[in-house]
Amino acid sequence: MDVSFGYFVQQVFSSPVLAMTVALTLGVIFVNGWTDAPNAIATCVTTRCMRVRPAIIMSAIFNFLGVLIMTHLNASVASTISNMVDFGSDTSTALVALCAALFSIVVYSVTAAKFGIPTSESHSLIAGLSGAAIALGGASGINMNEWVKVLYGLVLSLVGGFALGWGCCKLVTLLCSGLDRRPANTFFRYAQIFGAAATSFMHGAQDGQKFIGVLFLGMAFCNGQPSVEGVVIPIWLMMLCSTMMGVGTSVGGESIIKSVGMDMVKLEKYQGFSADLASSLSLFIVTVTGIPVSTTHVKTSAIMGVGAVKRVSAINFSVVKDMMLTWVFTFPGCGLISFLMAKLFVLLI
Repeated sequence: MDVSFGYFVQQVFSSPVLAMTVALTLGVIFVNGWTDAPNAIATCVTTRCMRVRPAIIMSAIFNFLGVLIMTHLNASVASTISNMVDFGSDTSTALVALCAALFSIVVYSVTAAKFGIPTSESHSLIAGLSGAAIALGGASGINMNEWVKVLYGLVLSLVGGFALGWGCCKLVTLLCSGLDRRPANTFFRYAQIFGAAATSFMHGAQDGQKFIGVLFLGMAFCNGQPSVEGVVIPIWLMMLCSTMMGVGTSVGGESIIKSVGMDMVKLEKYQGFSADLASSLSLFIVTVTGIPVSTTHVKTSAIMGVGAVKRVSAINFSVVKDMMLTWVFTFPGCGLISFLMAKLFVLLI
């Protein structure tokens, strides 16, 4: 299988379907960097450890590094995304279905936004790929050995994030209970900047790999290969996706920073550090084990766990409701749209 950049460019210009697939994937990566990445720096900004613009620039840099470095060291999430579905042996039809899956994500996201339904690009991607694979091969289009990791991710993003958030904050509280408040706040100011950088890094590592897996699958189909098993992801592909995510992050997302860092629960500096530390640890664990999760859900769960240390009533539980609604609507909704789009695209192209 030829994975050189020159061959990829040649295929993009010679295949309109691949060109559309690449454009849609890069567009979703950009939106992910724009809308999801600000969650990584939300607590750092709202506890006034950093101003918005420097924090966004820092996040963009570490998102870039997260995609590039972690994919090079451990591409388990990209492998899960590439192998969780089987589009069959007809690679031309498979590429059309893959394009339909990505197009369905855009359709679903726009529709959900119109009706005020919370969305997740990660879950939309998984649902879109699954719906398209089922459209081509029925239930056999799903590789349950890999797809079951999605179910693990749903549990770990909520329960694991909350538990680690609670545990980190409780430990920090016990260790620092006798410290003078002013020097402690100074320490946690810098510690939280480090935590925000680490969370940004792991956001890139987790979310960037999902879209790398999709582009890699599209490249395989263009090479006449029905899967990417045994093929090494090229560095230039990592660079392309990490750059797009970094650019998306640099655009901003101040309203998201406010909703995640302030509206959910009011945080002090040590709490913000605890939430960032818990998020980073959670994302690291799921990334190296190849479990795709919503980074937004991990971060918000960690913040809720931190808030629960003081009192449960400090948490805005409407966030939990939004997470549940995302799961309830996204998988059947985006999956169905993708199923229908794949059927339509295969008939028309």
